[in-house]
Amino acid sequence: MPTQAAPVTHYENFPVASWLCPAHLRQPIAAIYAFARAADDIADEGDALAEQRLETLHTYRKELHAIAGGAQPQARWAAIFGPLQYNILQHQLPVCLLDDLLSAFVQDIAKTRDHATYANRAELLDYCRRSANPVGRLLLHLYGVHDDTSLAQSDAVCTALQLINFWQDLSEDIPRGRHYLTDADCAQFGVTRAALAAQKVTPSIQKLIATNAYWARDSMQKGSNLVHTLPGRIGWELRLVVQGGLCILDKVDAQAGRSLHTRQTIHKIDAPRLLWRALWM
Repeated sequence: MPTQAAPVTHYENFPVASWLCPAHLRQPIAAIYAFARAADDIADEGDALAEQRLETLHTYRKELHAIAGGAQPQARWAAIFGPLQYNILQHQLPVCLLDDLLSAFVQDIAKTRDHATYANRAELLDYCRRSANPVGRLLLHLYGVHDDTSLAQSDAVCTALQLINFWQDLSEDIPRGRHYLTDADCAQFGVTRAALAAQKVTPSIQKLIATNAYWARDSMQKGSNLVHTLPGRIGWELRLVVQGGLCILDKVDAQAGRSLHTRQTIHKIDAPRLLWRALWM
């Protein structure tokens, strides 16, 4: 049974199990990432129908609880669940947090199938609580940090990163029939779903996106003091995570609504600015 997780190769806005991370934590972090990445691919990649995706995720979820209970990983996902099982045992990872991630992927599939939207920010925050916040809490668990203040700050950072990803990915999500601009926010600025689907920038859409970008920035700022709680290299990695998210927000703001049809990412040219800002946090 494999116990070593595959290296992270997928593009992310922030470092994952990088050299800044303590060596003894790189494997558990990579195992968690591989587990979440595979579930995300089940939910989004390929041309499977919604019911097929839901059935596959149901099987994936059953496998999580089986290996957490000590069962041998089955061959289908042995490369994922072998390392994950090893690290669950080694580090006593809270399985409920891993299960929360899967519940969010199930919700994504159902929302897309039903052409459903999020009514308000409270509903969207509940999604972030399951789709993003568990990752931060799992990392804090590995770092041995369990106090309520740090957990709340981690939640704020992870929610911000999830929201930033939403506003970064509008150009890809809207054509797929699933995006995260809430009904209440759209109504506030008089923006219809049809107008968003047309992907034509208007003053109202500019204000809608700018307001949501500000929401994400505010959440990031509420949690950013966590960088001063985590010691050494761990804290430095988090500084780069925070600054990577803020860099994407800067790009979204500079687009003035054009993120509706053009996706921005972090490039090598951004590295000096990220490092400088991380240094002065």
